[in-house]
Amino acid sequence: MSIAGGYYKAVNAAAEESMQCVQLFTKNNNQWRAKEITDKDVKLFQDALGEKGVKHPLSHASYLINMGSPKPELWEKSRDAMIVELQRANQLGIPYVVVHPGAFVDSSEEEGIAAVVKALDEVINATLDLDSICLLETTAGQGSCLGHTFEHLGAMLDGVKKKDRVGVCLDTCHIFAAGYPIGTEKEYEATWKQFESLIGLDKLKAIHLNDSKKPLGSRVDRHEHIGEGCLGIEPFRLLVNDARFKTMPMYLETPKGDEDGETFDTRNLATLRRLMKS
Repeated sequence: MSIAGGYYKAVNAAAEESMQCVQLFTKNNNQWRAKEITDKDVKLFQDALGEKGVKHPLSHASYLINMGSPKPELWEKSRDAMIVELQRANQLGIPYVVVHPGAFVDSSEEEGIAAVVKALDEVINATLDLDSICLLETTAGQGSCLGHTFEHLGAMLDGVKKKDRVGVCLDTCHIFAAGYPIGTEKEYEATWKQFESLIGLDKLKAIHLNDSKKPLGSRVDRHEHIGEGCLGIEPFRLLVNDARFKTMPMYLETPKGDEDGETFDTRNLATLRRLMKS
């Protein structure tokens, strides 16, 4: 949800859609600089969460951050920016900050993963006094982006020294585009078995619910409305009824807009709730 007009506006917008959780950026996601968060901002945000009953706020880090970069200047800038993202989330009382691990560009996967681990170690050491921690997001694998295999994320998590200070956010569109099928019950269970083996379900703290405009294994990140893309409806039926994820916060990142007087958020949420077995 947009934070235009104040962070609390994102909470209010989520509540208007009868949502129980909300994801937001704490700053402009395409700029390095950030406007200061005031005590008033914090109070209004926390008051709105309490009044509206929105229990699971989640922050998403800037898309400019690349902790896998082979360029020292960008790597250092990304590390420093991630520290700021966690400080801002902590100020607002948001427990997790989702970040794309990064891209290795003209280096190698191994070097990129090592760069991410080094950045995370330094970020963690600089934020040990905070409650907010980082969640690495599964990616679609466009270009040289890291995080499109469970092996990538497993290696990053294994490499970090303070392992309790980092978790994972899974995106349904991204894992599908990366080549992980979840369209049938057999495929769904096989993919989660791989996740459990290479990452561990205890590391999963949030799920992004998005259909995909592009087919399985395309490695192209294009979100679509629930049940209207290449994933179809069945993976979402399986997810929202999976007892393992009964209390897992799940966030829509589907396209914004409205049609026939109804927002797309309303439509997507209604689709998901219809799938839930009582």
